[in-house]
Amino acid sequence: MARTATVTETEYLRLIGFGAAIGIPAALLAALFLALAHRIEDWLWADLPGAIGRSAPPWYLVVGLPVAGALVVAVARRFLPGDGGHAPLHGLSTEPTPVAHGVGVALAALGTLGFGAVLGPEAPVIALGSVVGMAVTRFVRVDPRGTAVLATAGSFAAISALFGGPLVAGIMLVEVGAGMGAAVLPALLPGFVAAAVGYLVFVGFGDWGGLDAPGLVIPDLPTYEGTHLDDLAVAVAVGVAVALLAAVVRRLGTAVDGLRGRWGMPALLLAGGLAIGLVAQIGDLLGAEARDILFSGQTSVPVVVAEDSVRILAVLLVAKLVAYAVSLGCGYRGGPIFPAIFLGVTLASFAVVWFDMSPTFAVAVGTAGGMAAQSRLLVSSLLFAALLVGLAGTDAVPGAVLAAVAAWITTAALDRRWHPTG
Repeated sequence: MARTATVTETEYLRLIGFGAAIGIPAALLAALFLALAHRIEDWLWADLPGAIGRSAPPWYLVVGLPVAGALVVAVARRFLPGDGGHAPLHGLSTEPTPVAHGVGVALAALGTLGFGAVLGPEAPVIALGSVVGMAVTRFVRVDPRGTAVLATAGSFAAISALFGGPLVAGIMLVEVGAGMGAAVLPALLPGFVAAAVGYLVFVGFGDWGGLDAPGLVIPDLPTYEGTHLDDLAVAVAVGVAVALLAAVVRRLGTAVDGLRGRWGMPALLLAGGLAIGLVAQIGDLLGAEARDILFSGQTSVPVVVAEDSVRILAVLLVAKLVAYAVSLGCGYRGGPIFPAIFLGVTLASFAVVWFDMSPTFAVAVGTAGGMAAQSRLLVSSLLFAALLVGLAGTDAVPGAVLAAVAAWITTAALDRRWHPTG
């Protein structure tokens, strides 16, 4: 027994050391990917309109660029290994991503994120971090369990910047893998070490300021002080409402995905890109900004929470919901969480206009409720909402708890109703 325990401890120390080594290249790859996606977006949606003398993308770019992105995704899925990565309709995945799938995952995600589809970067970043972990296993001798641990460690490190540091990233991946039971526990220490080391790439140390990574940041939030019963009631209502909207999104996305057998993957992707562009253009004609309807919503959350027009909020909510559902089901590749956060914050922003509720409170409850409704990750949603509002929203955390719990319970009830067991 003593010998087995010693060997086990030694193996864990090796895995922790490998996790630390994986953290830096995984974070560097994630930073490179995010920077490239951001640069493609800027070039297509800002530089290109400017080159033709327009201050905003004209209608033919709004409609056409998502179709062009769909073509890129179709090429990646058809001709490169791995089908472009995990389907976003099925949520996040912590399954190890083979090294051979890395190029296809990156290309499909760039065609999604840079061209305006309504999905986030979290899923491809997780996959690319896993690729780094799998690459390391080619040079070190580990058993199948160790391979899974190192792949997960790379994912921890890669997404740490998107979710405000290693804590949320680690807890999120633990919750995603909770169905594995005790088998997920060996990934904890190497994964957290990888996330901590990798996060240094993004924030830097000493005189080095680190690399810029486009996460969800909301500047200049006013301080929310005290806890108000009417705000807590709004938090519960937002949690229930965003869970219902997330369920509608999933069912619409599933319906779109059901057309694949009849249309085929490339045709459905191209039709989906056209539908997304048309929805964005219609929303633009109704007064909203097309770029706030397109994309994951990360950069548009500050715009939404500052919006004082109920009509514009309604246009953004409906248009984003439809474009999100089509993006989930038609074959794009990306993450499902950030658009759900956008929906949650948009719902909470109605209370900012109607009841003069604090925008800081709206961000906290909308983020927690939206993330919990789509991802079914309760603790991660609360942590991310709390980190997002920071010290300005310390008193808003109880509302975020209620919103996340209400969203989680509502989602679980809908799942039982639509997918009964036994």
